[in-house]
Amino acid sequence: MSNIKQVILIDKSLKMRQGKAITQGAHASMKVFLDRIIDVVKKGENEFTVKIDGCTKEMADWALGTSFKKICLAVPTSTELIQLFEKANEVGLPCAMIVDNGLTEFNGVPTRTAVAIGPAEAALIDPLTGHLKPL
Repeated sequence: MSNIKQVILIDKSLKMRQGKAITQGAHASMKVFLDRIIDVVKKGENEFTVKIDGCTKEMADWALGTSFKKICLAVPTSTELIQLFEKANEVGLPCAMIVDNGLTEFNGVPTRTAVAIGPAEAALIDPLTGHLKPL
């Protein structure tokens, strides 16, 4: 049995309001898929087909399954958030980083707030994120 999950990383050094952090994590979770959309074909009033480039079997199983297992973890620094994103990219894991526009927080300065890694097998994600504490 596979153990597919997505890990959402939140930069705790930014001291975001709880709602802001949740929103940033949700953006990251979706961005993993949205960044890969290459075509959308409307088939009817409420029906369409989305073509996703680089969608792995694990991504499809997770998105079409029933559990959508997500783990939210706190990253202590902005530097580590960036490093974890880069490492995930290097090992070929699906991932996405959110850069907030700074309109409601961060004084108008675009700021890296969250990263999603996966969906992928837990055994591939855990070596990168296993040291982090839950959010």
